[in-house]
Amino acid sequence: MATYSELVSQAQALMAQAEQVRKQELAQLIADIKAQMKEYGITLEDLGGQSGKKPVAKSKSAPKYRGPNGELWSGGPGRKPEWVKAALAEGADIEAFRI
Repeated sequence: MATYSELVSQAQALMAQAEQVRKQELAQLIADIKAQMKEYGITLEDLGGQSGKKPVAKSKSAPKYRGPNGELWSGGPGRKPEWVKAALAEGADIEAFRI
């Protein structure tokens, strides 16, 4: 039987692999959507977007914590995610979730 640390290591490897596949699938999906938009002459404005304006970039901090189900949190100001609230309520140390 596998140890806890072995299982955690396997879970982390699977999460990393899943994220890599998700990114690949997302890139292909975006390429397909762009191709169809070009084929049919669809613009962002047709979809309710604002093609004439430059989008305002929202700064995004790198994640510092990973939850028990792979959730990510930067640990910044603002509301804490539910998984963080639950872990703290159970007496867990937030540093145990640091990436």
